[in-house]
Amino acid sequence: MHNPMLQEFYGWWQFSVCTFAFFALFAIWWHLGKEKRDFGQIWLALSVLCWGVLGLVEVFYAKNLLAQMTSGNEPPLLQGLRSILSLCNSFFILLALPYFKYIPSRVKSLVTSNNWYFIAGIPFLFALLPMLSIIFTGESYKILSQLDLYYAFFTLVFLGFVLYESFAKRDLKLLAYLSVVCILITLIGQVLKLSGGSVNMLLVSAIFKTCLIMLFFALALSWVKDLIEEKPLLSQFLKLSLSKQKNEKGKFENWVFIQGIPNKNQCAIRLTKSPFDLLMLFAQKRQSDNPWLEIKPKSESRPSKVYDIQDYNQIKRLIEGLLDGIYGKGNWLKAKHFESLKSALFEGDESKSRRIKLKIPADNIQLLEQSLKVL
Repeated sequence: MHNPMLQEFYGWWQFSVCTFAFFALFAIWWHLGKEKRDFGQIWLALSVLCWGVLGLVEVFYAKNLLAQMTSGNEPPLLQGLRSILSLCNSFFILLALPYFKYIPSRVKSLVTSNNWYFIAGIPFLFALLPMLSIIFTGESYKILSQLDLYYAFFTLVFLGFVLYESFAKRDLKLLAYLSVVCILITLIGQVLKLSGGSVNMLLVSAIFKTCLIMLFFALALSWVKDLIEEKPLLSQFLKLSLSKQKNEKGKFENWVFIQGIPNKNQCAIRLTKSPFDLLMLFAQKRQSDNPWLEIKPKSESRPSKVYDIQDYNQIKRLIEGLLDGIYGKGNWLKAKHFESLKSALFEGDESKSRRIKLKIPADNIQLLEQSLKVL
């Protein structure tokens, strides 16, 4: 950064934009997340504030840059402050990750464990001490001044996984892809810093910081979307239609049409034969005088005794097939979606634990092919 006027302009831009973003993110948390004690938004806001403080540092040194630069090198104190604030930015992002609602399974056990704070904190302290030595001794070593960049690489990998999962699970695929693009741009920026090329790093830094801030706001809005969509799934509002239809190849396909899923239009779901036949049996029994189906007990060994349902896994596979059709395969959670749909679709007999029936009112069930019988 050899242009003091450009550096000062950039510093004021960074201070004003990032500080405003901090207060905006904090306000969203204050109104929506405070009562739930969800501090993830706070950590993200603090990470952005680090960039705001860094903007003031850039402004201060821009006014004194020509007087303090010797042989084209920036003052060690400026390098040290930049590195420390960059480290703090990455550290606060890592602290926010365990609060994310959707974390990919490949990193979830690590991010949500009690060891995560040591995993994030020990490298942070390891990198912070050399930065402090640069500030107090005034001596800068290239490898030491780049430790914040390696820590940023570590942070961006985990942030990329979690951001993509957060948007994808909320059915915001375009934002999920944009988050990957943003992380790649940021990684490229870190590589350019390490290479020490002639690229204008002010421009690169402004681009990836702007992109990340916008993603944080998109994440906050997706969180608001999640809160709005947390409506109870009620069986009396569900409508179920079952049909076997020929496809273009002349083969029959099993289709289930469901209405009444919150924030979803009519869902058209194609099931395999076994789950569809079981759901058809539930629907036919629900419209009869005896709506109950009996589940075979585990201890039953008599071959002559016939049961409607062989084991609970048949019901589990049926629900999973419906959820894959409603939300997309892999885009639903057991605690949130599976249990909710199971509770809305089925109810058990309090007097007989192995009896179960469809909970949807009989008038809300339509068998489009009444002549089809389950064998």
